[in-house]
Amino acid sequence: MIEPESNAIYEIELCSGEHRRWRYLGADSCSSVWWRDLETGSEFNEAGLMYAWQIIVKQEDPAAES
Repeated sequence: MIEPESNAIYEIELCSGEHRRWRYLGADSCSSVWWRDLETGSEFNEAGLMYAWQIIVKQEDPAAES
């Protein structure tokens, strides 16, 4: 299992087989774990997800290469 790093981007596979790119935002003061979908810009916490998913691989952040 991949342990996500704050502000890193990950390729995610949803239970439907669809692949998405999510940025790991980390945990808040209530220990809720937050992510941002890079395609839609939506932010959400893991407790609110209604489907199964898994991290496939960490991706390089093009903004960090500047």
